Amino acid sequence: MDIAIVGAGNFGSAFARLARHAGHTVTVSESTAGEQRLRDVAAETGASPAPTARAVAAARLTVLAVPFGAVEAVCTPEVVAAAAGKIVVDVTNPLGPDRRSLTIGHTTSAAEQIAHRLPGSHVVKAFSTLLARNLTTTAPGGSRLLVPVAGDDADAKSAVLALALELGFDAVDVGPLVSARYLEPVIVLLLQLAQDADRAAGRSVEIGLALARS
Repeated sequence: MDIAIVGAGNFGSAFARLARHAGHTVTVSESTAGEQRLRDVAAETGASPAPTARAVAAARLTVLAVPFGAVEAVCTPEVVAAAAGKIVVDVTNPLGPDRRSLTIGHTTSAAEQIAHRLPGSHVVKAFSTLLARNLTTTAPGGSRLLVPVAGDDADAKSAVLALALELGFDAVDVGPLVSARYLEPVIVLLLQLAQDADRAAGRSVEIGLALARS
């Protein structure tokens, strides 16, 4: 699959490595991390660098991996047009500056706001409950990390569920895009747990959600 990753920061670069390892054709585009970082990530992962609109236009699926505060700047008219009819996977979380709170919630979500900015796209919320550092550790302790997937378009959601499973995660359909309101706060808890693990000797920071089934 042709995948565009918008953002070459910690999450975007880790996702590029994972997708390239699975055999996908990956293009990375401009990032808040800067042009040198973009070139470095492309060289490290085997992805191709490209301007955002061009990358999105050439891809079947785009992963939006920039900070939520950068979404407005990224979603230029050219990008909005390029993304029309395409799958856009929102991995953002609207974290506050303290990384212990969200800037929006309850009555909306980052995913819903992004869908509003990309009205012609099939926006799917997924991978936002994963810490970037653990993207390559899909099964810490023997339990596959859970990727809840929310979206309003059944075909787009099915494609993202299949991708998550292919990348080694345990994927589950959690309903319409509005379900993102319940997914986005999860990262605040995981960041807190990871921070506590960093402070506690002998505790792993390779943590994430897993779904127990009987």
